Amino acid sequence: MAVSANRLELLQIADAVAREKAIDRMIVVAAMEDAIQKAARSRYGSETDVRAEINPKTGEIKLQRLLKVVDQVENTATDIRLDDARARNPAAQVGDFIAEPLPPMDYGRIAAQSAKQVIVQKVREAERDRQYDEFKDRIGEIINGTVKRVEYGNVIVDLGRGEGIVRRDELIPRENFRYGDRIRAYIYDVRREQRGPQIFLSRTHPQFMAKLFAQEVPEIYDNIIEVKSVARDPGSRAKIAVISRDSSIDPVGACVGMRGSRVQAVVNELQGEKIDIIPWSQDAATFIVNALQPAEVAKVVLDEEAERIEVVVPDEQLSLAIGRRGQNVRLASQLTGWDIDILTEQEESERRQKEFQERTQLFIQALDLDEVVGQLLASEGFASVEEIAYVELDDLASIEGFDEETAVELQGRAREYLARIEAEQDAERTALGVEDALKEVPGITTAMLVALGKDGVKTVEDFAGSVPDDLTGWTERKDGESTRHAGVLDAFGLSRQDAEAMIMQARLKAGWITEADLAPPAEEAEAEAEAEEAPVAG
Repeated sequence: MAVSANRLELLQIADAVAREKAIDRMIVVAAMEDAIQKAARSRYGSETDVRAEINPKTGEIKLQRLLKVVDQVENTATDIRLDDARARNPAAQVGDFIAEPLPPMDYGRIAAQSAKQVIVQKVREAERDRQYDEFKDRIGEIINGTVKRVEYGNVIVDLGRGEGIVRRDELIPRENFRYGDRIRAYIYDVRREQRGPQIFLSRTHPQFMAKLFAQEVPEIYDNIIEVKSVARDPGSRAKIAVISRDSSIDPVGACVGMRGSRVQAVVNELQGEKIDIIPWSQDAATFIVNALQPAEVAKVVLDEEAERIEVVVPDEQLSLAIGRRGQNVRLASQLTGWDIDILTEQEESERRQKEFQERTQLFIQALDLDEVVGQLLASEGFASVEEIAYVELDDLASIEGFDEETAVELQGRAREYLARIEAEQDAERTALGVEDALKEVPGITTAMLVALGKDGVKTVEDFAGSVPDDLTGWTERKDGESTRHAGVLDAFGLSRQDAEAMIMQARLKAGWITEADLAPPAEEAEAEAEAEEAPVAG
């Protein structure tokens, strides 16, 4: 009777541990089996392969040792001869295992202590696995918890079935939490570490604000309104871009709510952070103008290749557009993903005037003209000597005060000037040691060869080993700030497509690839052919 009571107690302990740690009961039973096996090995010898089984219904413990069937026994604790094995199981073969029952045993204090450690370790591992599996799928959610303790500014949060941490830099500035406070935070990472799963929480993450809006605005939760992007200066100011999939619903109005009730609930949670709600637009210029609110914008100039935009604002709007310590323009840049340069109307006017004077001076010196003619060419929109040299003769002759004879003379001078510059650059290219074969790569000019030579690119192979970023430069974006790295041919206004085409031609010339490698895939070629054959509407 005492034995059966002990068995029942064993199962009750397994049930209690499983409930307390929120893990499967069979994991606890398996841990107990491992513990019994470890204790039995200390009795029968560590080399003995002991197996323990606990009946999950009755709690009965069955101990066995496994013996390997061999031709010649080397260790009686682990091996059994084939003849002896067949006496127990006629079907036994060499390499099989025979299970031999072991008598029940009493455990000493040390064996019991060791068994307890095994159970504790296994249960702890199972608990950690359960925590990791539960929280790894909740990355991107907002979670509520209670402050457990504060260590060096980091807040440890009790999440009920786990423990999270809000690091000091993930807390909103001037925010203080004490033991027992309720806290709401965003799960941005869950990592499996040696000391157990680490659940990282944040109150400064941009998506924390987006999720708060989803909780306050039913239209966002129902995917009628979509949050396209968020930019935050935690505790100070934020911008959120929204768009509605239903034309009858105003996305900004829905997020603000009746008398600002919805946005105010978010502001209160974020310690008074001021929030600008901005309508998102597919047109980059419109979106950027909206993002710079409350400043008014007079004009924008986009450079889509470099993802830069120049914004011109009235002189009195400059401080508003930039914001205190550059906050407004920085948040607008983070929100839109574009680098934004802000100029006043006066600065833009001065820059245009300077460009006009530089172009006039270029024409005066290159074409040996007087100032009036140079200004006339610059005011007609000519930006370079090349444009004058190769423009249609009629376009020059049609300028007021010009005739055909003047146009011919101007083009002649422009072509002479270009030929002279070409000769000088070719001499410099030769002096730099840039080989003639590189001149034959389509798209490369002599001026480019000089720039390449100065950078150490002197052969077709050198150029073929380049990548587009080496030639056109690249922009690195980090923490919302962009850093521009110049390319070798930055001054020539090359697009990435042009640079790539030139590099591929160099690789073809160097024999690295064949014409077949440059041909578009069959599907693309067919699509292009169909597009050309399709009748033009109109």
